[in-house]
Amino acid sequence: MRAEARKVAVVGDCPLLRSGVAQAIEGADGLTLVLATRSADEAARVLTAGDVALVDLQLTPVCLAQVVGRLAGGGVAVLVFCSARENNAVPAMRAGARGCLSRQADEPELLAAVRLVADGCSYVSADLAVRPDTEPSCHVTHRERQILELIAHGETDHAIAARLGISEHTVHSHLDRLRDKVGSRRRADLTRFALTHDIIPAASWQG
Repeated sequence: MRAEARKVAVVGDCPLLRSGVAQAIEGADGLTLVLATRSADEAARVLTAGDVALVDLQLTPVCLAQVVGRLAGGGVAVLVFCSARENNAVPAMRAGARGCLSRQADEPELLAAVRLVADGCSYVSADLAVRPDTEPSCHVTHRERQILELIAHGETDHAIAARLGISEHTVHSHLDRLRDKVGSRRRADLTRFALTHDIIPAASWQG
């Protein structure tokens, strides 16, 4: 039996970009475009928990974070378009965004990011160098950094174990320790913690 398609709304104030992204979603397997609008309020009325919102609004970081918070508060998986020149990635992630996608991303990356956040993973484009505004509140080991980086790229526990040459049980043990340090084992929260505290070096996104 075929899985139900994920519902996606595109929220953007640039008509050309909004149209292009909507067209990519419409032609993708497993995704259904339900709305393309410049109104976050309209999207909030249409989307429900488990749906995906692609947000590209030219707002201040504070205002964008408010939009993200409202959508994420309803259980919507929010993926925000960002550029390296802006400072909105960290506030958006803190407000509940599940990912940040570069405005330089191509269609395959766009669709991969949408599917990842729809499945509960996090995603950050490689060219988004996110800078910290606070210091880490706890010590994170080298192995935990490696695991955080792979989690941020959407890897499963099984894939992390294979990549690092360790058992899946060991991965779970590291995640348990990270949960104690961060206060959550949810992948979105772990990625948000790593980004906002610069635990994952910017250079690591280039691989």
